[in-house]
Amino acid sequence: AEMGAKLLCLCLASALVAYYIYAPIPEDLEEPWKVMLVSASFRAVGHLAEVADRLGLMHYMEALMVITTAEYVAPTSDENVTVTDTEFSKVAVRLYLPRRAAGGLRRAVIYFHGGGWCVGDVGMKSYDRLTRWTSNVLNAVVVSVNYRLAPKHHFPVQFEDVYAVTKFFLQSSVLSQYGVDPDRIGVAGDSAGGNLAAAVAQQLLEDSEVKIKLKAQALLYPALQPLDLNLPSYRENENKPILSKSLMVRFWSEYFTSDASLREAMASNRHVPVESSHLFQFVNWSTLLPEEMRKGHVYTSPACGSPELAQKYPGFLDARAAPLLASDAQLRRLPLTYVLTCEHDVLRDDGVMYVGRLRAAGVPVTHDHAKDAFHGALMFVSSPAELAVGHRLMNRYIAWLNENL
Repeated sequence: AEMGAKLLCLCLASALVAYYIYAPIPEDLEEPWKVMLVSASFRAVGHLAEVADRLGLMHYMEALMVITTAEYVAPTSDENVTVTDTEFSKVAVRLYLPRRAAGGLRRAVIYFHGGGWCVGDVGMKSYDRLTRWTSNVLNAVVVSVNYRLAPKHHFPVQFEDVYAVTKFFLQSSVLSQYGVDPDRIGVAGDSAGGNLAAAVAQQLLEDSEVKIKLKAQALLYPALQPLDLNLPSYRENENKPILSKSLMVRFWSEYFTSDASLREAMASNRHVPVESSHLFQFVNWSTLLPEEMRKGHVYTSPACGSPELAQKYPGFLDARAAPLLASDAQLRRLPLTYVLTCEHDVLRDDGVMYVGRLRAAGVPVTHDHAKDAFHGALMFVSSPAELAVGHRLMNRYIAWLNENL
C-alpha cells in the first residue's frame, strides 16, 4: 500500500510539474522548450508572490523582486569597459566608460531598465550585459539609471528620477568631463523603461533650461498608455510568456497607487472618467493600427469609470506616464526614433500606434517588428536562461544605435 501511495504521489507531482511547465507556446517561437521553462519559472514566482501577498507576508511586487536580487551582479570592470556605481543628481546610476582610445568625443546612451516601474535593477545580469555590450560596441558612455520603484514610490517619482539624471547629464560641464559629444546622445529603455525614455524625450522639448538636444530615442517594447487595456494585442496575448495581461494591469495600477480599486477598474477597462473620454482618440486602435493588426477585432470605446479614481490618481491621464497622449505638435519635434515591438506581447499595439503617430508627425522612425518574439526577449541574453532571440534583438538594437547615434 505504501508503494502505491508513493506512486500516486509521484504521478500527481509529475502531472503538476508538467501542467506548470507545459503552456501553449506560439508555434513560430524558436527554442520552444527553453521558452516554456523560462515562462514556467516566471509563472511560479508570480504564484508564490500572490500567496505571499494574500498571507500578508510581503507585498506582491516585493516578492517579485526576488528575481531581481537573484540576478544581481556587482559593478565589475573588464578589459573593455570601466564600470562604477555612483549618483547623478542624488539618483543611483551605473556608469560604463569605454577604455579604448576615443579618437575624438564619444557618444552616450542613457538607459532605463524595465520591470513595470516596480521591479528590476541596473545590476541585473541581463541589464549589465546589455549596457556593457552597448558601451563596448559603440565606444560610448552608458548611464544606466536605478530609479526608485513602486510600491514604495509611485508616479511621478520614477519619471522624476530618470528625468533628473538625464537633465544632469546633459549639462555641458558634465559632458565634457566624460568626453561626450553633445550632438550624439540618446535615451533608451525597455518596457517600463521604454515608457520612461519616451516620456523623458517629450518632456525635454518643454524644458527651456536644457540647451542640448537628444539625437535619438530607442524604445524596446515600450508601455505607452494605460487608457485602453483591451487593445487587440491585450486580447491576443492575454496569457503569453513573461507578461500576461493581468500582470501588466497590476504594473500599471501599482505605478499610480497600491489602492486595489484602481487595479479592479483597469482590469475591467473602466477607469477613465467621461470628462477625459476625448483622450481616447490618441489611443484609438481602430484608426491607429494598420489593417493586418486590426483584423478579427471589433473596436468598442472603453466604458467610462467614476471620476473619483482620476481625481485621486491623476497620473494615469498624464502624458509623462502615457506618452501616446502627447499632441501631434509635440511629437513633431521628437528626435530620430527606434521602436521594437514583439508579435506575442500585450504591449505590441502601444508601440505600433506610437510608430504610426510619429511617422504621421514627420519623425524618422525605424520600426523593428519581431514576429517570433515575446515581451522581455532582451532579458534573455545571459546564462542560464539564454535565448537566441534575445541576442538577435539585442544586436539589431545596438546596430541601429551604432548607425544612427
